[in-house]
Amino acid sequence: MNDGFGPDYASPHDEMFVPKYTASCYCGTVRYEVCAEPVDAKICHCLACQRLHGSPMQWAAIFRKKDVRITAGIEQLHFYNNERGRPARVLPCKISCGRCGTPVADEGRRMWLAFPALFGFGSRADIPQAFRPSCHIFYAMRVVDVGDDLPKWSGHKNQSRPM
Repeated sequence: MNDGFGPDYASPHDEMFVPKYTASCYCGTVRYEVCAEPVDAKICHCLACQRLHGSPMQWAAIFRKKDVRITAGIEQLHFYNNERGRPARVLPCKISCGRCGTPVADEGRRMWLAFPALFGFGSRADIPQAFRPSCHIFYAMRVVDVGDDLPKWSGHKNQSRPM
């Protein structure tokens, strides 16, 4: 039985779980670990991400839930389902720290979308390659042009037209 965040996640007592990276909210109340490299990393330009993050885009590194372990602050997690427009842990949802308000992650039905800035890698040179974005998604909704060489998709990666 998992007595942590839920059955899809690593248990806080799993001795086989070896943390590879750790992350925390701004105040340090909410902390978690991951034991694997991200499956992918993307920059999202959808309107929900823009509004909920107060930013023109959101950078997320995507992990399987089984590779994530919440180590502190479970009781401080706040959930918001933007599809229903209310605070609820109805997947997919946004997760933030109830103390400092930091967006912590997006919880999908099967994945955990972590925000690389919370891992505290330091300078750009210190960011592991697996955390670097592979593409831009929902680029058709962008509010600023991004002049990089990454593929840009009008919607989801490999499921929409390239731009």
